[in-house]
Amino acid sequence: MARILIIEDNMEIHQMEKDLLEKSGYETVSAFSGTEALIHVERDTFDLIVLDLMLPGLPGDEVLKKIRDEKNTAILCVTAVDSVESKVKLMKLGADDYLVKPFHYEEFLVRVEALLRRSAASASAFASESKALVFRDISIEPENHRVTVSGNEVELTKKEYEILALMVRYPQKVFTKENIFETIWGDSYIPEDNSVNVHVSNIRKKLSAAGGAEDYIKTVWGIGYKLSEAGK
Repeated sequence: MARILIIEDNMEIHQMEKDLLEKSGYETVSAFSGTEALIHVERDTFDLIVLDLMLPGLPGDEVLKKIRDEKNTAILCVTAVDSVESKVKLMKLGADDYLVKPFHYEEFLVRVEALLRRSAASASAFASESKALVFRDISIEPENHRVTVSGNEVELTKKEYEILALMVRYPQKVFTKENIFETIWGDSYIPEDNSVNVHVSNIRKKLSAAGGAEDYIKTVWGIGYKLSEAGK
């Protein structure tokens, strides 16, 4: 059952949102001010936050910013201001979606359901991304960027780590230099650029120096690189 925090000081609107969500099978927690909301967020975990922007004391946009600084929980903002500038500001502050008052009950529930689906898919993808990656005697822990080979820790730079993790995640793939450069550097590849070659060479040396083999990454002439099974 998804848990939803409702942050709304208008009692009538708050009760309406609460009734709609609970009738749809969700568990709700109530907050009537920004300060109270932040206490709930600090102490508890939610699948979704419904945040009104017109709050007493701490304004809703400040609450949004403070929550987003600490949490990646999905946030649906409810606002009375229907302007492009307001919507752009909300999205820049970290809102996942917004709803303009007055709104229809069905639209409110549809947006809640869509955000919860998106949040669940993201959590599933994150869990998958966070699983340890293993290739031969190389082990990579994505959550803390730790790499070991034969049980010995390997000190890689950020780019070296990202290249190795990319290749271990897809051990059968042949990566062109262009593939690697555009994925890791996020820029267009220039054939004269030797960055990929240098980084792959450094990875090979560091893995070997840590007690590993020298043949983890195979050069595919005229194409790029791929991981190599032992003895191949």
